[in-house]
Amino acid sequence: MTNYFRSNVDAMASYVPGEQPPRGTQIVKLNSNENPYPPSPAALAVLQNIDGESLRRYPQPLGGEFREAASKVLGVPPDWIIVGNGSDELLSVVIRACAEPGRKVVYPMPTYVLYRTLTEIQAADITEIAYREDYSLPVEELVAINGSVTFIASPNSPSGHVVPKDELRKLASQLSGVLVIDEAYVDFTEDNALALVKEYENVIVIRTLSKGYSLAGLRLGFGVANPKLLHGLFKVKDSYNIDAIACAVGTAAITDQDYKNACVAKIKASRTKLATDLKQLGFHVWDSQTNFLLAQPPQGNAEYLYQKLKERGILIRYFNQPRLEDKLRITVGTDEQNQTLIEALIYLLESGN
Repeated sequence: MTNYFRSNVDAMASYVPGEQPPRGTQIVKLNSNENPYPPSPAALAVLQNIDGESLRRYPQPLGGEFREAASKVLGVPPDWIIVGNGSDELLSVVIRACAEPGRKVVYPMPTYVLYRTLTEIQAADITEIAYREDYSLPVEELVAINGSVTFIASPNSPSGHVVPKDELRKLASQLSGVLVIDEAYVDFTEDNALALVKEYENVIVIRTLSKGYSLAGLRLGFGVANPKLLHGLFKVKDSYNIDAIACAVGTAAITDQDYKNACVAKIKASRTKLATDLKQLGFHVWDSQTNFLLAQPPQGNAEYLYQKLKERGILIRYFNQPRLEDKLRITVGTDEQNQTLIEALIYLLESGN
């Protein structure tokens, strides 16, 4: 049989995203950390008024319109911003620009498993350092590896915890490679690490419009870093990686902070209630600063509950990997969706069916 692929690609496993049932399917979907509320009305109005000329021409190569809008919201210059086809593309850009065979990529585990996939594609060396049991960051161990790229998701998935800024600062100050702070869930936190990009030129903070802005289907993310670091990343990204529709809709969405903040406030309130309800059922629930919860069933039968909930039309996330095989990651939905989940769990826990 002909082998068409590089040896490292042939040997690697594919990243497995959360299940995406067809639209219109009667499913309570709590598995992909999507925002349960619709996007900003201002963003939808822009989408409805896209004209043919915007589609006929190539888009702005650097997403200039969005960069200007994000600059005003974040208080950083536009040339400190790189825009991507989702934050995942920017993670890929960093790896393609900075990693290769013989150079190390390091991150604490458990975390976002795409880091491993992207590193394997480049055939770079992977070092995974275990988080401590309390999810405190193993700073000394990460520094000792001194990777060409170090990934830190904060808030982290699937644990939901935020890495204290002082620990990230300590890490950045001692690394010679690039420190990627993945803030995909930053809209649900009380603090962020954006200030570090002005302190350290080796730091890039990466964010997305998928979570807080209800635009997972748009695929728009952005990174903030010193222009010295962005200069190399721009060499790697595709020429026109942000389409005109995404740029226009994303600009309207990030400008409408009042709407985003109102949706986030509802999700935070629902997160608190869902955590309380799960604890009353005997679950151990980790504190979360995201739009999801990591929960351990009272009997540790996470995979069983995941399968039984799926049979009842409720999707949550199960990871069959060390430290997660007895836990579930549950997206915070609307109060109605969360209640449907709780009622199903009550039935399953009481009946054993």
